[in-house]
Amino acid sequence: MFSRVAKRSFLAACKKTSATANFTTKFNAGLRTISSTSNDHKSLNQVSNLRHKSTAAKEVEDFVETADIASISDIKAEINAIDDGDAVRDYTSDKSKSGTPSPWAVFDAWGAGSEIHEPLDPADEAKLSTESVKIPITEGERESATDETDILKAYDNLLKSRSSVHFGYPYNLMYNHEELYQFMKYSINNLGDPFITSNYGVHSRQFECSVIDFFADLWNIGKGDYWGYVTTCGTEGNLHGILLARECHPDGILYSSKETHYSIFKAARYYRMDAKAIPTLPMGEIDYDILAAEIEKNRDRPVIINVNIGTTVKGAVDNLDRILRILNNLNIPRERFHIHCDGALFAMMMPFVDFAPEVSFRKPIDSIAVSGHKMLGCPMPCGVALARKEHVKKVEQRIDYLNSVDTTIMGSRNGQAALYLWYSLRKKGLSGIKRDVVHCMETAQYLRNTLTEAGFTARLNDLSSTVVLERPMDDALIKRWQLACEEDIAHVVVMPNVTKSKIDKFVEELKECREKFGRMKPARDESPLTKLACSSWGGNVVSPVSDFKSE
Repeated sequence: MFSRVAKRSFLAACKKTSATANFTTKFNAGLRTISSTSNDHKSLNQVSNLRHKSTAAKEVEDFVETADIASISDIKAEINAIDDGDAVRDYTSDKSKSGTPSPWAVFDAWGAGSEIHEPLDPADEAKLSTESVKIPITEGERESATDETDILKAYDNLLKSRSSVHFGYPYNLMYNHEELYQFMKYSINNLGDPFITSNYGVHSRQFECSVIDFFADLWNIGKGDYWGYVTTCGTEGNLHGILLARECHPDGILYSSKETHYSIFKAARYYRMDAKAIPTLPMGEIDYDILAAEIEKNRDRPVIINVNIGTTVKGAVDNLDRILRILNNLNIPRERFHIHCDGALFAMMMPFVDFAPEVSFRKPIDSIAVSGHKMLGCPMPCGVALARKEHVKKVEQRIDYLNSVDTTIMGSRNGQAALYLWYSLRKKGLSGIKRDVVHCMETAQYLRNTLTEAGFTARLNDLSSTVVLERPMDDALIKRWQLACEEDIAHVVVMPNVTKSKIDKFVEELKECREKFGRMKPARDESPLTKLACSSWGGNVVSPVSDFKSE
């Protein structure tokens, strides 16, 4: 948490703005004050007992200056920015794998601090076996069944253990919602449109609308110009954003990078849209020149672009301004293009990163989707979709049964999620979110530097807390730390629950794995691992094993 001086300065900066000034002015003034007062390492790493104000995990040690990375000589050659046969894929006819995989991971709030819990013992494992958790049918089966309380206790131990070594997926496990437990006894359903009440009275619409208003202010869109809702996850937000694009431009072509989350191409298949997967640069951004060439080639049809605000595997942020310049240079009028931003993780973080590019509705974008359970932290998957209100009219349909309108992907919607997001935003405040973001960005740099010093290939994009590294050779280690892998690389997404002490333990186990199994070799020419050696990343890098360019 920030110091009292920082908080007082922040509040003072907010009060100085006029009562009629919009939230954005206050927000930026407050963040500037926080940054200038609290950007020193001592302030940022100050520990507070009031944990609800920020969820970044406590660190036992003080901040230690990272040693300079030793220079690595003789990087063999710069890797080409484009894969073999990197022609643009047209998903209208090519139904092969698109996007990137999204494996599941077990997570829970408890056990997510600095302590690493031991794996489940055999007795608890037995209680969670298929036979043990089977629902009994006959009285005989019921009499011999394992007690439910014992099963749940074992399950709690499993979640505690798995949460303490959760590195590969972007979920903030540091949260405390105990004050909301009393509401779990209610069936809270926000069915229908968030802004139009239905006959169903057990809802949390007032909290949902408050959450939408917060994100509208965060992404700079005026009152009356926006519409949004709390979704089940980032994927639903993408499905809704691409649906709006399809309705606005029925004959449009969807352009998105090959490293886009799989849900974008899923939407294209669901809605029977023409879609093109554009090759990427080594760091994971879309290849802007190829994008421009494809738009030019199909300029007789409207342009629908998905802009990644953090790709799934490398955390790469597509340059929105450069994409807008491409459209301008090609003389594509505003009514002929539609931009959706997939900001699952980083659209929540970007506004709190000093000197980061602006992604907001002040620019000609049409919708943004973000996950709620990722940066903010929530016990159930959820998200937020925000769009220009004029577009939503194209999908709106009156439903007498609801006494409301149908504007969302889902019918019944989890009202608990809106309540939990509201609570997190109220308790954290801007300074709490800022501190979480700073923790993630600085700790990601610590992980990248520690891996490089230990002799591993590791990279980190500038606007990212995702560290990409060579895939460990031992699958047991991958499963223990729940690393997300793609071919010959893996990644760690540094969230508020990832601490330096856990990183040290992780790197120690990586070293042991290397001693026993060796290092990963590139799976093929131009594989993901070879691209980590490309000089476009900048800085020092440990070269992947072997001279892959001459093999």
